[in-house]
Amino acid sequence: MNTFARTIDLLHRAMDVSTVRRQVIANNLANADVPDFKRSVVNFESELKRALNTENEKPALELARTHEKHFPNYKERDYRDVQIRRVLDYTSTYNNNGNNVDPEQEFMLATENQMSYTLFTQAAAFEFSQINQILRS
Repeated sequence: MNTFARTIDLLHRAMDVSTVRRQVIANNLANADVPDFKRSVVNFESELKRALNTENEKPALELARTHEKHFPNYKERDYRDVQIRRVLDYTSTYNNNGNNVDPEQEFMLATENQMSYTLFTQAAAFEFSQINQILRS
């Protein structure tokens, strides 16, 4: 896959994550007063980073497998296989009623998420404008 296609694919996935994160934050805020409600968070970036790092972590000596049931000492992970995960936060409590939604934190996360989405769309537009300039030349 060329760098343009990979960049656009990563930006597209990042925008998808931002959309899911927006839904999760909205759900958290909608349930801020519900007793025993536990907020959710989106886990994606850390898994994506691990998958991208496997491209650079090839061992100096890759072992040959003589049988298909033998474990390889290295397996590159395709970043496209990383899924967006919603994770419940069971570890904290914000209110006395067992609810752990902090509205101020959720609003801050919503603002940060919106700014990230805007940045991703601008980056994608820039990538396409570069291709457009090349095609016009």
